[in-house]
Amino acid sequence: MSTIKRFFKDTIIYGIAAVLPRAINILLVKLHTSTLQSDKYAENTLYFVYAAYINALLTYGMETAFFRFFTKEKNKGKVISTSFISLLFTTFLFLIFALYYSESLSNFFGFENPIYFQILVLVTSFDTLMVLPFSYLRVMNRPIKFTFYKVLNIFIYAILNIYFLVYIPHAIKNEGFIPNFLVEYYTNYPLVIFIFIANLVASLVTFIFLLPTFFKFKFNFDKQLLIKMLKYGLPLMVGSLAFITNENIDKLLIGNLIGKEQMGIYAACYKIGVFMTLYIMAFRLGAEPYFFNQANKVNSKETYAKILTWFTIIGSFFMLFIIVFIDVFANILLGKEEYFQALSIVPIILLANLFLGISYNLSVWYKLTDKTKFGMILSVIAAIITILINIIFIPKIGYMASAWATLLAYSFVVISSYLIGKKYYAVPYPVKKILFYIFISVLFSGLSFLYFRENYFISILMIITFLSYTYFQEKKEIQKIIKK
Repeated sequence: MSTIKRFFKDTIIYGIAAVLPRAINILLVKLHTSTLQSDKYAENTLYFVYAAYINALLTYGMETAFFRFFTKEKNKGKVISTSFISLLFTTFLFLIFALYYSESLSNFFGFENPIYFQILVLVTSFDTLMVLPFSYLRVMNRPIKFTFYKVLNIFIYAILNIYFLVYIPHAIKNEGFIPNFLVEYYTNYPLVIFIFIANLVASLVTFIFLLPTFFKFKFNFDKQLLIKMLKYGLPLMVGSLAFITNENIDKLLIGNLIGKEQMGIYAACYKIGVFMTLYIMAFRLGAEPYFFNQANKVNSKETYAKILTWFTIIGSFFMLFIIVFIDVFANILLGKEEYFQALSIVPIILLANLFLGISYNLSVWYKLTDKTKFGMILSVIAAIITILINIIFIPKIGYMASAWATLLAYSFVVISSYLIGKKYYAVPYPVKKILFYIFISVLFSGLSFLYFRENYFISILMIITFLSYTYFQEKKEIQKIIKK
């Protein structure tokens, strides 16, 4: 089996675990937008924004450091146990501190009720403790178990969302049977809290199912190894925080500068752009351990170049496909017409996410050369770009400023990472070819969105043209992958 074919196979297997949960999560958007007012949907967005920040802080780059040192160190068990003990200790400290000061911290973060923050603390603690068991399953090539636990988590979350937001309101209205304590909750709390409770139950159950994996870890702590891992991982943590800022600060600033209603509308339409994120997540799950495993092989750089080329081709196709059928996706995912007004951000967000995926490919140079500080610096500068553009232009042009800020920030990361990487770890990327595929996709997407909206005959013809061009240009490579 060829290297590229093996990579795609691993990506598909692990990608199911990333795509299916996110896909179900996206399908829940319509349920949330249908049952919540836009200001309450903004509260839901706020919760998950802070969850992303806390998870990045609690894991402090240990997941990627684990992959790096697991392939680098001879004593694999020591890498596993040292990583897990470190995360267990810091998570326990966070849990005690955050719950003790939950009322003060809840007010600081702007939650309407301290119980929202308390649920958030519990969820992020469980999720952090599951990082190493999930990483262990990936590095030990246990895709079935990995996928099962990931799907179990989102399945429980989805079922509880339907139960809390659909069944119980219907039962209350028609005097059906429901537990008394839930009736009291529905009387005293807004519906949004039940989304948070569903999230907590799903994390707790998944944590319980993963407990047998915890007992496989031998408690052999190595202080010197931890120092090396922290030196590698902490810059990645800062980079992750900057990345989360790029992804989420726009929503917070929109809420502060022009209101929570606009924030909720923007956040709902932003979800359509997440279809590209699903593709990127599937890629990352297969790519991260794969890149490290390929590092010492003779043709590794040529392999990385081919992977980026195919990533861009497939990503460009996804972008065009989503924009051609944007109104179909909007009708499926968005429950109320008030959310449709922000659809113009979607093409920009899709292109921004494509650049984000390209930046993940390019990041191989600083991860393999242990120069993770460059990733941190680029991410921080991108976050500054995002913040400045949002603050300056949101009051002038509204949420469109946030979409353009995201695109410009990720464009900066891609260009800078490529130029700096040429010096430290030069990979022979076919830049002209990659840019041309992006150009074709952007051109066809723009024409479809601006001039042929819902004219599916012409728009589908553009999709066929893109696929035909790809086939004739990459025919030999496609045949090689299929045959091998």
